[in-house]
Formats: sequence, C-alpha cells, structure tokens
Amino acid sequence: MKTINTKWVVAGLLLSILMAAMDNTIVATAMGTIVADLGGLSQFVWVTSAYMVATMAGMPIFGKLSDMYGRKRFFVFGLIVFLLGSALCGLAQTMTQLSLFRAVQGIGGGALMPIAFTIIFDMFPPEKRGKMTGMLGAVFGLSSVLGPLLGAYITDTVGWHWVFYVNVPIGVLALIFIVVFYKESAVHQKQQIDWTGAVTLVVSIVALMFALELGGEDGYGWASPNILALFAIFALFFAAFVWAERRAADPILPFWLFKRRLFASSQVLAFLYGATFIILTVYIPLFVQAVYGGSATNAGLILTPMMLGSVAGSALGGIFQTKIPFRRLMTVSVISFFAGMALLAFMSPDTSRVLLTVYMVLAGFGVGFSFSMLPTASMHNLEPRYRGTANSTNSFLRSFGMTLGITIFGAIQSSVLASRLKEAFAGEEGGASAFGGGDLRQVFQSEVRSRIPTEVLDKIVDAMSDSITSMFLYALIPIALAAVAVAFMGKDKAGS
Repeated sequence: MKTINTKWVVAGLLLSILMAAMDNTIVATAMGTIVADLGGLSQFVWVTSAYMVATMAGMPIFGKLSDMYGRKRFFVFGLIVFLLGSALCGLAQTMTQLSLFRAVQGIGGGALMPIAFTIIFDMFPPEKRGKMTGMLGAVFGLSSVLGPLLGAYITDTVGWHWVFYVNVPIGVLALIFIVVFYKESAVHQKQQIDWTGAVTLVVSIVALMFALELGGEDGYGWASPNILALFAIFALFFAAFVWAERRAADPILPFWLFKRRLFASSQVLAFLYGATFIILTVYIPLFVQAVYGGSATNAGLILTPMMLGSVAGSALGGIFQTKIPFRRLMTVSVISFFAGMALLAFMSPDTSRVLLTVYMVLAGFGVGFSFSMLPTASMHNLEPRYRGTANSTNSFLRSFGMTLGITIFGAIQSSVLASRLKEAFAGEEGGASAFGGGDLRQVFQSEVRSRIPTEVLDKIVDAMSDSITSMFLYALIPIALAAVAVAFMGKDKAGS
C-alpha cells in the first residue's frame, strides 16, 4: 500500500511542477491574442511581471514555512491558490484584472516548485532520491518547450481563456493525489516567524523585479527617475533584509548555509545556468523564424531537440548522482553546455538545420543535469528543518538568474542589432526602417518577408543572425564562471 501511495504522490508532484513551470511560457504565446481582445497594450508587461514577482517573492518564505509547519499544508495551499488564480485569469475582462489574477497565480506557484523537490527528498532514502529528482527535473525542462507549443495550439483552436482553464483539471487531479495519498511523517519544529526578514525581502524583490522588467521600455529608460528609484528601494530594503537575517533567531535565509561549500556552489550554479539557458529558449526560435524564414509554429518545434537533450541530461544526472560525485557529473554538464553554446555562437545564416539540431541537443543535455542535481546538492546532508529553505533558495536564484539574464543579454542583442543595421544601411535612405524599423519581428512574418527586396532582406537577416550569435558568445562568460563554481563542489555524492 505504501508503494502505491508513493506512486500517486509522485504523480501529483509531477503534474504540479509541469503546470507551474509551464505557466509563463504557455501564456507568452497567447499574449498577442489577449492584447487584441482585452486591449491595454501598454499594460501587457504586467501580466508576466505580476506572476514572476509574486512567485519569486514567495519562494523563500514558503520554503521556510514548510520547514516550520510541514510541507503538505503549504503545498496544498499553493495548489489551491494557483487554481483559483488560473480560473480568475480565464474570466478576466480587462488587462488590469488579468495582471491582478496573475499575481494570485504567482503566489501559488511560489509554494509549488520549491516544496515539490523537498517532498521528494523527505519521502525517499538517499539511494532513490536521484531517480525521483531526475524525473522532476526532466518535467521542468520539458515545460520550457512544451509551453509555447501548447499555448499556440490552445489559443488558435479554443481561445486564450483556455490557456488558463487548462490548469484546472490538471491541478485538481494533482490536488486529489496529494491530499489523499501524501502522509507526512516528518517532525517539524515550531520556530519564530521572521516577519522583518519576510517584509524586507518581499519589498526588495518586488522593487528589483519591476526595475528589471520595466527598464528600457517606453518612458522608462534605465536612467529615468522611476527606474533609479526602484533600484534604490531594492538596495535599501535588501540591506535591511541582510541586517535582519543576521539578528533573527530563526531567519528566513540562514546565512550559515553559504558556509557549506556544496550549498554555496549549487546556488551560484543555479543562478548562472538560469541566466544562460533562458536565452536559448527565447532566441533560438527567433533565429529560426528570422534567419531561416520559418513559421512561428516551426520556430517552437525547433526547440524539441534541446528539450529531449535536457530530459536525457536530467535523467542521467538523477540516476548517477548516488554513484558519482556531484562535481564530476556537473563537470560533464558544464563542458557539454559550454560546447553547445560555443557552437551556437559561431552559427551563420548558412548553418544547416541539422547542425543547429546537434548544437541544441548538446546544450540541452548539459543544462539538463542541473535540473535534477542542483536541488539535491542544495539539500545534501541537511536536517529536514532546513531542506525547504535550501531548495527554495535554489529555485529562487534560478528564477532570478533567468530574469536578469534575459534583461542583460536582451540588451546586448538589441544593441548589436542596431549597430549592424546602421552599418549595413549606412548612407541609404529607407533601408531597414522601411520594413519594420525597430520591430523587426514583424519583418519575418511570411507575408511581410515576401515583399522585401532580396538585397535588403539579406542585410537584415545577416544583422539579426550576428546579433543573436554575438549574444550567445557573451553567454560563454557566465558558463565559464559556472565551471569555476563546479570546481568548488567537493567530492560529495547524493548517496553519501
């Protein structure tokens, strides 16, 4: 009976992770249709930002609360809130309502992802944790590719409302599995809630996220008073958070954890891998659509090899982490990731689809190890009372890395693109601006592309290709730093 119950619990965790991790990507592909229906083009950025801010602000807090009062109640709370937010999003009549309901979703998502890995760690002995975390990591990698495809299909066939409604049957099934079959046995020690740390952390994260999301947008230049004020608020409240955590009896984030070499290196790796993997999922489809002239659907499907590579890497990392030290496995990971990114950085419009597929598989395989191994390494040899905190910190830093990475590397790509276009059309009147100017994504829609003179199109394609590959080249820097972090992981393995 215990084995049967365990299988249903794992099934519930897998469904929950898939639903929460896929949410941002599935919504992104529907945003054009949502804006066309609800209006509020100037507000659409808040639909994504509200979810991300709420999720990231909640992760460390829910991780700590699960250590204090038990995993099940907060995981169930996260599921219920996420489902409520999903249903409300589908009913939204304005962009403001949708943004508010997305924040509700995000609160639930902040509880789901970190606690799921911690439950696995609590349920299984060391020799079985690797396989289980490998499964969760594979689902996490799968979501980054499945989301855009599913979002596009649902939006085109039944309408954008079902991008949110689809979560309801999945979430209800997961909720039933967890409520009925998960019997929590760990003893949790009551601790004092660190309210000062919680408030200062949330305010600092919210300020930083909005600064990164809005910076560079129309009316919000990086040097504008609004953005500078947000960065100042972040700095002030983050300093207050550090001060509070050093004095709290039971801090949300015990800084002594970072004195553990394996924990500290795992957090650095989560941040660096998040910052670099996100640009592949965003810009490879753009490369395919812009440089090769593929459709939006083909651009989404092109990520499938990378997804399969990441699933394979996650599964292998999970299987072997009880037999081989974390450092050796992550060495394989970082070499594969670096090689894949380097090959992508030297692509050109003449690079064949076959070679692009090989490069993606190589990069995806390397990243896949991190999905299963870093959560396990974060919690390695920690008492149950600290596992939720440790894993939520890892999830938070990966998400933070994704946000910072897409902001920094996106700025690099935009800058290189503008420079290349200026060089290509120097001395010519009209040029690229006659076919979309700064909004070059429109240029690569098939109906627009066919009307562009060949000599103009070639210059735009070359500029777009150079801008994306240059960004991949800069991404080698954080991957090289990841190799340094791997060297500090020590000789521990999951089974020890």
